[in-house]
Order: sequence, then structure tokens, then C-alpha cells
Amino acid sequence: MNQTPNQDDGKTEPEALEAYDGSQQLVASHGLARKIAEMIAPAVEDMGFELVRVQVTGQEGCTVQVMAERPDGSMPVEGCQMISRAVSALMDVEDPISGEYNLEVSSPGIARPLTRLKDFSRWAGHDTKIELSEMLAGRKRYRGILQGVEEGEVLLSMPIEGHDEPQIIGLSLELLAEARLVITDQLVDESLKKRSRQNP
Repeated sequence: MNQTPNQDDGKTEPEALEAYDGSQQLVASHGLARKIAEMIAPAVEDMGFELVRVQVTGQEGCTVQVMAERPDGSMPVEGCQMISRAVSALMDVEDPISGEYNLEVSSPGIARPLTRLKDFSRWAGHDTKIELSEMLAGRKRYRGILQGVEEGEVLLSMPIEGHDEPQIIGLSLELLAEARLVITDQLVDESLKKRSRQNP
């Protein structure tokens, strides 16, 4: 197994990730990724971090990608290293993957995925791309300015044919397959200000 800390960048029941405060399927999809997320989440949280996303890919061998951050959104290099060691130890004991695999631990970065309910509120006002798991109004991909969450729906302000001004639409959290911030000058500026506050 190879471990790659990086600052920047068996099916189980969905209820097992109840510790997360929304759209659990975006933290880890069903299957092996969900199993690993459930296995490592308590250890990650005990170290003072929050699990953002777990993915398992089969490109160039099996790779387990773990994304995490502190509650304030920061993630020092040492944090990636701590999580990498803890996850590696758990993976050795639980052995969810037969054979060799690569472990990559990172922070969400600037163009971060939005995976938890609080992410959609925290990053309101920013340009966001959303992909749904099924067609809605003839499309699966949406892009607009995030407006937060209301009654189980992500609110997005975007141009709609037939309207002169952008309209606010609601997309059910249950239908979201992926949501990610788009890099803009506004997002970069806010990220730099946030980093300077965290590291005065």
C-alpha cells in the first residue's frame, strides 16, 4: 500500500452515516467507498477532523481517496499525515480491499466538492456546478449561484429560458450525484482571506 498525503488536493445501509448532517451519498457512494467511510469516520472525528468525501477508483490500481478538514475548514499538512496513518492502520486491520491499494489523503481545496448539508449553506453566493443522478426537466447538469438549502432542496440561481432575470430553482438533495464550487476571483479572494485569518 502507498500513502500520499496531499494538502490540496460490500454494500451497507445509508443510515450508518447518520453522523453527517445531509446528503450522505455525496460523502461516499454506496458500496466499498461507503463501507470505508463508515469504518474510518470515528477515528477521523476523534482527531478533530471531519470527513468530506471518500472515493475508491480503479485507475492504475485501486486508489482510496480520503478528503477531510477541520470544522473551521482548515487542513494542515500534518493533519493529512495524521489521518493517513490512522486510516492505514484501520485498513490493515479491517482489510476491506484485497490486494494492493494506494491511499491519498487531502484537503478539499478551492474548487471543493460540496458533500454535506452545511456546505451548501456555508458556500452560498458562489458559482456552483451540480450534477443529478437522474434527469430533471430534461437535464442532469446545472450551474448557477448557490443560494443555500431550504426544505431538503439545494437552491440555485440560474438563467432560465423565457425569463429575463435569473430564477431560483430547487434541486432535491436526494437527487444530487455531485456538487462542486467553480473557481472564480471571488472564491479565490475569500479562500485567501480565510487562510490569512487561520494563519495570522
